[in-house]
Amino acid sequence: MHTLSAPQTPPVIETGAVARNWKAPLVLGIFTVIFAILVVLAPRDGETTFRISTGTDAIVLPDAVVPVVAAVWICIAIAAVLAIGAAVFVHRHRRVPLWLTAVFIVVLVFAFLAWAAAGQTIPVPGLLAGSLALAVPLIFGALGGVIGERVGVVNIAIESQLLGGAFTAAVVATLTGSPFLGLIAAMVAGALVASVLAAFAIVYFVEQVIIGVVLNVLVTGLTSFLYSQVLQPNAAQLNTPPRFDRIPIPLLSDIPVLGPVLFRQTILVYIMYVAIFAVYFAMFHTRWGLRMRAVGEHPKAADTVGINVGATRFWNVLLAGAIAGAGGTVFTVGNGIAFNQEMTAGAGYIALAAVIFGQWHPLKATMAALLFGFASNLQNTLKVVGSPVPSEFMLMLPYLVTIFVVAGAVGKSRAPAAVGTPYIKS
Repeated sequence: MHTLSAPQTPPVIETGAVARNWKAPLVLGIFTVIFAILVVLAPRDGETTFRISTGTDAIVLPDAVVPVVAAVWICIAIAAVLAIGAAVFVHRHRRVPLWLTAVFIVVLVFAFLAWAAAGQTIPVPGLLAGSLALAVPLIFGALGGVIGERVGVVNIAIESQLLGGAFTAAVVATLTGSPFLGLIAAMVAGALVASVLAAFAIVYFVEQVIIGVVLNVLVTGLTSFLYSQVLQPNAAQLNTPPRFDRIPIPLLSDIPVLGPVLFRQTILVYIMYVAIFAVYFAMFHTRWGLRMRAVGEHPKAADTVGINVGATRFWNVLLAGAIAGAGGTVFTVGNGIAFNQEMTAGAGYIALAAVIFGQWHPLKATMAALLFGFASNLQNTLKVVGSPVPSEFMLMLPYLVTIFVVAGAVGKSRAPAAVGTPYIKS
């Protein structure tokens, strides 16, 4: 006879549970300790004034005066609590929330500003406006990087696309007198550089990282040669680009703090706003985005349902290059500055770090690029207000932020499964 056994209870799987990864709480804790040691070894006293409004705002807000010692130690205590909170999330097999990392960054940045500018005045609108200006090419580059890697191609060549866009925009805008034609030419230049990457990576299955590095060196050498041999001797005819005019948006531009920063910008920045949300919407809410993500995650399955993997990758890499090329316009036409050798100064690599920090998501990558832009502009602001912080340390700041990010401040990030892997149809 068969005996009836009691039904076994299925194992309970905790929803959202993940493997423990202690990198995020460790990084947060280390930066908290480092800043606390800095404050102890180099104490600052007095008050720091944060100027919140400009004289042209519709509503002028009063300045915020902060006592340095109290503000700094309160922020250090909050940062320590957030680091402990991150450890609690990891201990419970949970991901460290992005909001926790964002709050940690805001708290520590506020404490650093209060400490570094003791006795001085920080113009907050100017600091934010400069940060956005420096972040614009990073955002364009990061959007191009997200598209390229989501479709399965590592885009190390963002630097060359930015540099090629800057060079082409300067020359075309100078010859035509139109910054808009310079922008279009920059996008074409970025797409041409991307087409070389796409051809070797997708058609000939060459190692994608190597191709990206070679393209960066090639475009740097080519533009440097053309600059010295062609642009310098004919600067008036070929390298005096016009700039985009600022277009303030009525009412919105008068909002305190954010109005002057976001809505007194050039058409290039407004195009960037549209591009951010267009890429996000298309990537997650259209058939194009679904096919692109499918090709980047599981190309064989995508091929099985009739998606042309090679063509999808090729055209998306070209689109990514065009977007990155538009970012190169910022260096020349965007500010009315003549092209100079290697003027992108590694912005493409910072944009690539923003892609990783942003977890291959267009909105998160944009936030990461804004953080890098803020870190880059902070050195300029503190130099203007006369902070005694050594200039060498301030020059290191953007790269320290990059290390902070790459070290795992946002926890473990998972790249698209098939990124960097050529697809050879069997």
